[in-house]
Amino acid sequence: MAGILKVDKYQDFNGNDIMTSDGSGNITLSSNMTTAVQAAGATNTPSFGAKLSSNQSLTTGTYIKMELATELWDTDSAFDNSTNYRFTVPSDKAGRYMFVGSGNIGNISDGGDIRMSFYKNGSDSNQGKIRYFAGGSGVGIYFTSSAVIDLSVGDYIELYQFATSGNHFAASETYLYGYKIIE
Repeated sequence: MAGILKVDKYQDFNGNDIMTSDGSGNITLSSNMTTAVQAAGATNTPSFGAKLSSNQSLTTGTYIKMELATELWDTDSAFDNSTNYRFTVPSDKAGRYMFVGSGNIGNISDGGDIRMSFYKNGSDSNQGKIRYFAGGSGVGIYFTSSAVIDLSVGDYIELYQFATSGNHFAASETYLYGYKIIE
């Protein structure tokens, strides 16, 4: 058995409008429903992935910005892979972001100190920092870290790494990934 239901307004149990119709087939969703519909189809953008194009020499005992010149993807053209090697939050994209960084330093001395940090607006963000000490000479260490960082429009994130010994940061294993978290 088929039936037809004709209404000009849907409301919840508390009398709040969910959607209305003007009788000509035009439906208007309440702001809460519009937000829910948008969230259901939302994506984690902007997002990007970048890596070193070649091994990067290190200066021992100092943090060095990773020159991530190879973009893997960049949904909003927000990652600068040619000059500053950083992600900058585009207009209307402020929010909470997830970042993942990785690195590999080869030929480390026994007890060598290896660190990685996400820099926000040119300063250490003190989020997602990681530190390792080598347990033997001539070894390589692969490391990864992540951080959730609140960002405003125009804020930028860079990946820095540090080593007290070793010969280079390996291009094949030094990456930075990031995306906006849907909330």
